[in-house]
Amino acid sequence: MKKEKKFADQIKDNDFIITAEYLPAAETDAARIKSVISYLKEIPSAVNVSDNPFGVSMSSLAASLHLMKEGIEPVFQMVTRDRNRIAIQSDILGASSLGIGNMLCLSGYHQVLTDNPESANVYDIDSTQLLAMTDKLRTSGELLNGNRITGSFSMITGAVANPFMKPMELNILRVYQKAESGADFIQTHAVFDVEVFGAWLAAAKEAGITDKAAVLAGILPLESAEEAESLKDKYTDINIPDSIIERLKSAGSIEAQKKEGIAICVEIIKKIKNMSGLRGIHILSGGKEQLIPEILSASGLSGK
Repeated sequence: MKKEKKFADQIKDNDFIITAEYLPAAETDAARIKSVISYLKEIPSAVNVSDNPFGVSMSSLAASLHLMKEGIEPVFQMVTRDRNRIAIQSDILGASSLGIGNMLCLSGYHQVLTDNPESANVYDIDSTQLLAMTDKLRTSGELLNGNRITGSFSMITGAVANPFMKPMELNILRVYQKAESGADFIQTHAVFDVEVFGAWLAAAKEAGITDKAAVLAGILPLESAEEAESLKDKYTDINIPDSIIERLKSAGSIEAQKKEGIAICVEIIKKIKNMSGLRGIHILSGGKEQLIPEILSASGLSGK
């Protein structure tokens, strides 16, 4: 299932989409960057490039260019936590001028959840406003203040959804607003509870969200029960059932737990990939890009 057409065309043509995540590090070593990127070359659709989610790392814009040099279509990420509207629009225009045509719009984790908790946040606009701002750029060629830009602008935009946020009514309303604001695709947080995810997807479909945007289910490989417990304790938006943690513990050694984590991913993909309203899978690497080819192959998504 190698990439045969652009991400935008896959969305438009109602293809089954497979994206993945590249998590840049705080680094400048081009050889190591190229080595990590090599694990992403079989992704059929596009690869998200994280924007400092946990602290300082190589910029999403620079890392996106590294992907493009290797023939991989990037999804440039924009977090509103660290920039005001001037800097945001400047970076978006710069990305477009370099040929980057996809962007994921995020508010970002609060800085206390990063390795720089003393940093000031900005949050001049939120992710929904960012979507609307970018939609204005592509439909009318105007910046947020009404000034027109020189040249054309085309950008596929995406948003994030948490299927496990309660109450469901508010959850669906927030996602609907993102779709109405111009989101072409929506990538969800990691799915571990298939039943709850199925109920959310059904509600999203009923609300018309799946007609407006391609919904991709997030899949996260866990390497150990300790990692699962740490993520669950630190990030309230990550829903990992106790049954998953116990399953990892029961696997035994760390190496066995890594294998079990991949097996869990594969099982979840097989359970959800044919759900009505689901348009694809998004593999959240969490910096473990080397696991992606194995997950694709074992779940039958690589075409090999």
